[in-house]
Amino acid sequence: MSTFGSAAIYGVCLGFLWGIGCSLAVMYSIYLAGYRKAIKESLAKEKPIRYQEALRKIEARRAKKQAARLSKSGETTAAQ
Repeated sequence: MSTFGSAAIYGVCLGFLWGIGCSLAVMYSIYLAGYRKAIKESLAKEKPIRYQEALRKIEARRAKKQAARLSKSGETTAAQ
């Protein structure tokens, strides 16, 4: 019975690692496909609407962070 127990544990561990490896391979291939699509869209002459909207959101977020930094640095300068 102890031989079966060790073989079962070995099988479970091997199966678990195999499953993790396969899922990582699938996630990596999905990541690469998205990355390729993003590069292709960024190099296109006519940008897709989704790309333009995402770019506007990023620029707005950057402007908001920059304004917060400037107001924070202005407050510390005024306090001194």
